[in-house]
Amino acid sequence: MLLDDQRTIAHFDMDSFFVSVECKKDNSLKGKPLLVGGRSDRAVVAACSYEARKFGIHSAMPMKVALRLCPHAIIRGGDMEEYSKHSREVTEIIAGSAPLYEKSSIDEFYLDLTGMDKYFGSLKWTSELRQKIMKQTSLPVSLGMASNKMVSKVATNEAKPNGQLSIPFGQEKIFLAPMAIEKIPMVGKETAAQLKRRGVETVRTLSEIPIGLLEAWMGRNGIALWKKANGIDESPVVPYHEQKSISTENTFGSDTIDMEFLHCELVRMTEKIGFELRSQNKLTGCVTVKIRYSDFETVTRQMSIPYTASDHILLEKVKELFNRLYDRRLLVRLIGVRFSHLVSGNYQISLFDDTQEMISLYQAIDSIKSQYGWQYLMRGSSKAAKFEEKLMPYQKDKNELIMKKRYPGV
Repeated sequence: MLLDDQRTIAHFDMDSFFVSVECKKDNSLKGKPLLVGGRSDRAVVAACSYEARKFGIHSAMPMKVALRLCPHAIIRGGDMEEYSKHSREVTEIIAGSAPLYEKSSIDEFYLDLTGMDKYFGSLKWTSELRQKIMKQTSLPVSLGMASNKMVSKVATNEAKPNGQLSIPFGQEKIFLAPMAIEKIPMVGKETAAQLKRRGVETVRTLSEIPIGLLEAWMGRNGIALWKKANGIDESPVVPYHEQKSISTENTFGSDTIDMEFLHCELVRMTEKIGFELRSQNKLTGCVTVKIRYSDFETVTRQMSIPYTASDHILLEKVKELFNRLYDRRLLVRLIGVRFSHLVSGNYQISLFDDTQEMISLYQAIDSIKSQYGWQYLMRGSSKAAKFEEKLMPYQKDKNELIMKKRYPGV
């Protein structure tokens, strides 16, 4: 009998996704210590194979440290376009079968199968879907199933590599109890160290601490930790098609054909929503640019891109789209930029060829923007755009000069 609060949630995780794609491209890499990331000493490890992990290597580790631990490791620079392509292939397979799914990152999915046991065996159905994904993509997939998202994710981690594990309803707390506290999602080094100083090392111990005491220690995080330790998670599976886009547009006070100004405005707008993207811990897989001309004709163009949230990559794509769209004989009334096909993820995975300094720079910039507002730290060109916008009432004469210079016969 299905209880009102009994759910069935499956979690799919593409094992060592970037590494698996590299091994698919080059079979000789299988079973070897493989690092995906930049090749310079200042680069970081974006992903590593299970064979490399045996040497103590992990993602986000400086590449020079990783090579010191495993000098014979093989390095691949990373191909975000290829990873994005495979992520979309997996998404299409799941979308064609699952009644309700959430794409929580480039390589992770939650499926809500509540009530399916009335018609099918949920575990059998999900196992068959896992086999289908592996057969069609030639990539390994681990599967966890439980009554909520948090426990299903932990089950997936325990099933790795390339396995599956189902936790029966009512057994969530028993399953989690013997584990180290670090196994609970969102318990990082700092939280773990804080708990261990108080003698809390296992999930069982954490679950037995009164919720009021944990709240006194850690505020709201203490309440969330107590729930997780007791196998409680009410968070819903959010349908992937409901993922919202992030966009911005600007209607100018005076129509313009000034390319320098328009490019500066594109920089400003891209930086603005790029910061929003990173603030929400999202990556975008599609960029759209919109132009409205003085005759009110509106045109848009979009392109699918490798998942990213890095301004320098997004700016390149936005400018490319704008240059394809722009009709130089018409004045522009409005331009807009939109990022869609959003997935959760850390923008650092896009920085395969960048150094720790580049990653640190992004983090420092976003920290300042978070404290004082995104507009307080922008590229110089975008500052110029805001200044020129104030001069828009005087733009008409400039537009006429530009038109006469560009099209002397018109």
